[in-house]
Amino acid sequence: MDARHTGLSPVVKPGSARPTRAELAAAADRTIPDVLAPGLAVLFVGINPGLWSAATGWHFARPGNRFWPALHAGGFTPRLLHPSEQDQLPALGLGITNMAARASARADELTAAELLDGAAILTDKVTRYRPRWVAVVGVTAYRIGFQRPKATFGPQPESLAGARLWVLPNPSGLNAHFTPVTLGTAFAELREATGLSDRRRPDPPSR
Repeated sequence: MDARHTGLSPVVKPGSARPTRAELAAAADRTIPDVLAPGLAVLFVGINPGLWSAATGWHFARPGNRFWPALHAGGFTPRLLHPSEQDQLPALGLGITNMAARASARADELTAAELLDGAAILTDKVTRYRPRWVAVVGVTAYRIGFQRPKATFGPQPESLAGARLWVLPNPSGLNAHFTPVTLGTAFAELREATGLSDRRRPDPPSR
C-alpha cells in the first residue's frame, strides 16, 4: 500500500539532528505531507502541525509529544516508532492528517473559521480515501470544527462520509489532564473498537 503525500518540503537541513531556532521560525504557516492511502483502518487527525513538525515534515514530531508512545501503548504498532518512520503507518492500516493545515506554535492560534474549513476538507479526504475509522486527536478542535459543542471523548454518534468517528485526547505534552498511561488506555480503547489485533503481541503459532 503506497502512502500519498501532499504539502511542502521540510525546512530542516538534511542530516540535522533537530531544527534550529531559525528553522522553527521559518516553519510558521507551512504545511506538511499527509500520510494517506485508500482503505485505511484508522485515519488519525491532529489539530494542526506544530513548528517542529513543519520544520521536519514529520507528524507529532516535537519531543514531549506523546502520540507515538500512545500509538504503541494502545497496540497499534509492534514497537515505538520515531516520527521519521511515519511512512510505515499505511502498511499497518493507519494514516495521519490534520484538521487545519497551517503550522503554528500553539493550536490555540487557530481561528474557528480555520477549523470549520478544515472539517470540510477532512470530509472530502474521507470521501476520497474511505478509511473505516476517523480518530480526531483533540476534543476542542472536534467540537469547533464539526459544531458539536457537547462532544466528549470516545465514539461519536454521527459518522463522517461513511467512516466511524472517535475522539481521542490531545497527546501534546501541554495536556496535563492525561498521563502517558491514560493516553495509552484511550488509544487501546479505539484499537479494540476497530477490531485490530494488539500488534505488541506476537501472532499465535500456526497449526
